[in-house]
Amino acid sequence: ISFCRLPFQKKKSSDEVNYSAEVSQSIAQLGYLMKVPSSQVKIQICKCVISFYNMELPGKLLSGYQPASANYKIQMAEVAGLAKTLLLSLALVENQLTEKLWVLKALQHLSISGENCRLMMKAQAASRLCLYLNGADPSGQLVFRSSDILWNLLENTSKEEVVNQLSSLECVYALKEVFVDLLMHGFRHRDRQLRNDFLVFATLLAENPAAPMIESGFAKLLIVLATFTEVKLPNPLVKGFKLTYSYEDFEMKKLLFHVIGVFSKDPSAAQLLSENDVMPALLYYVKPNQKPGFQDWSAAQYEELQLHAIAVLASVAPVLVDKYLSCQANTLLLVFLEWCVGQDPFFGQGNSFHGTGGRGNKLAQMRYSLRVMRSVVSLYDDAVNLNLCDQGAISQLLGVLKYAANKSKEKEDAILLEIQADTLFILSVLCENDLHRKELFSYEGVDILIPFIQMDLKKLCSGLGHNCLFLSALDCLWSCVIGCCIAEDYFIEKQGIFLLLDLLALVEKNLCNIILGILVEFCDNPKTTLHISTWRGKKDQTAAKLLIQLWRQEELDLGVRRDQYGRIVDFKRPIATSFQKQQKIIPMPANCPSFAIMEISESIRAKIYSLFCKLGFENLPGLSAKDLITLAIIQHYIDFKVGEIWSEICAELKEEFRPVTSDEEALEIFSKVSEDTGRMVAALQTQVLADQDFQEIKEEAKTYKKIQATRTQRDMINKSWKNFLARTSNYEALKVRTLMQQKI
Repeated sequence: ISFCRLPFQKKKSSDEVNYSAEVSQSIAQLGYLMKVPSSQVKIQICKCVISFYNMELPGKLLSGYQPASANYKIQMAEVAGLAKTLLLSLALVENQLTEKLWVLKALQHLSISGENCRLMMKAQAASRLCLYLNGADPSGQLVFRSSDILWNLLENTSKEEVVNQLSSLECVYALKEVFVDLLMHGFRHRDRQLRNDFLVFATLLAENPAAPMIESGFAKLLIVLATFTEVKLPNPLVKGFKLTYSYEDFEMKKLLFHVIGVFSKDPSAAQLLSENDVMPALLYYVKPNQKPGFQDWSAAQYEELQLHAIAVLASVAPVLVDKYLSCQANTLLLVFLEWCVGQDPFFGQGNSFHGTGGRGNKLAQMRYSLRVMRSVVSLYDDAVNLNLCDQGAISQLLGVLKYAANKSKEKEDAILLEIQADTLFILSVLCENDLHRKELFSYEGVDILIPFIQMDLKKLCSGLGHNCLFLSALDCLWSCVIGCCIAEDYFIEKQGIFLLLDLLALVEKNLCNIILGILVEFCDNPKTTLHISTWRGKKDQTAAKLLIQLWRQEELDLGVRRDQYGRIVDFKRPIATSFQKQQKIIPMPANCPSFAIMEISESIRAKIYSLFCKLGFENLPGLSAKDLITLAIIQHYIDFKVGEIWSEICAELKEEFRPVTSDEEALEIFSKVSEDTGRMVAALQTQVLADQDFQEIKEEAKTYKKIQATRTQRDMINKSWKNFLARTSNYEALKVRTLMQQKI
């Protein structure tokens, strides 16, 4: 076995390939020798395997031979499956500590390779290693080497597969015992590092719903450990543990906060989070940063913990709403936000992931506080929203929005845009369906909203978040302004309708639906129609013409059949899209909308029709004959839609059964009415074309008469000029002209 530590010798370079089968078999046999009941043999085999990774050349080289390449044995060990064999041999040395440590040391080296890790995973490496963790080992090498192999398995194979192998109750108990032992009795630097490694393993297990973290008590231990320094309540689970405020303990604190965020996604862990004071512990950090919370944390460390805790609070708060309210979290957040926009001297370190963009300011604190508020208002819980509004949240949020908007004028970045978008969303939720809150928003809120609507649309593709901000502003306009006469009138007075129409003329199709929906809602205000009629776009374009153009483009995108002039082609289904025509008839329950109904919400045509119902269909300025042809379809949109729905009903009935005679006659009448409407509109469109042709002929004749009159006038001028020339250049002609004048 000792000789196997030496490199193989080769005559030719091709020998490595030619003898690969024999070499791999010999290395495999080396692994099988682990069955020999001799400690010296087992240790020597492990030393031999380790030597593959630190090859030493012999003192004398054989004449005519040269050593094989340095990685040759490592490659052959992979082919031979040596890693799997050594892993299985752990069962043979279960009660022999020295041999077990040598096997683990060999596996440490072998697990550097991805191929070896895959072989080991097939032999359940993760679960096997876990089961040997708690053996007696004064040196601590057993835990260290096992954790190193587990790390290699995680890095070189599927993380999910490793976690699944560790998710048995026995493995979780083993990991918990090792963690507790390192927590309570690990005083060395490397012990704390190893403890943090096992905390990472625990976090990965917590992300797996199948892992029995709660049943084993591991989840409760981690939650108590994460909160005991903030709530300062004695707990037997952590009795005797003292935080040293070393760098490793700082890292452990961050990992514990992270694991709380993971548990917040598991509904079965909600009770544990509630019972162990997670909410008060996290809210401990929602306070002004005048000085570090614990005297042993540096200012940068405390800020990082603070931001991490508030970030985790955004995940925990929606799960523990009752605790959130009982701890007066809204009050703490509003006070904290007031400090964020205040002039108190504070210079953030901005060193951590959560502190991005927060160096020298309080933007990071503001950002995560608003995230917490957003997460709870997203629940649409009346108690939470009422509690916020009763404390003046609307006016304070408007102040935050104004502060962030002013900062953005100096320098726009993703964090400021996110702050503004989140604030607008919170205001939207708070003011929706509540008239009093909309009145509180009205004047100041509209003044802040207008610049967002005037945003340069080129910025929407910047990647910084302008698109989210723009959509949040439109949502806020819909929720906070529409439905309140005071806010609506002020928005209209600030030329808001003109701004929306300007946007409609510029924006892409995916935003048209939202803007048209807002305009439809505004049309309930009598002042809106006048503003829409007054608006003019480029080349003196009217709102009616713009809406008709949008309609035509929508029908083109939907594949609605029209002839070259835009007239109806299919009288039975005049407005059906190509997608609707491709769908087979599927009988559906009464509470499920059909394709014809769903198309109303997905398409902009229904909104354009609604706007024309407010504007009227007659005496609209600036429309061409082509526009009038399209307008005729728009005017009868609801009739065609009703016909579509009756057609679907008829088709569904015939799929299921034959209607009685009276019902069949009624369905035929409905179908005929729809078809007759289509023919009538088509005839009207044809008449519009005929009128256009007649008008063009009339205009042509009028133009011809003008040309003819111009030609006659020119001839008369030419004749007069010739006479003048004759008088001035020919004396006889002048005498004749003089005699004629005397006779006259």
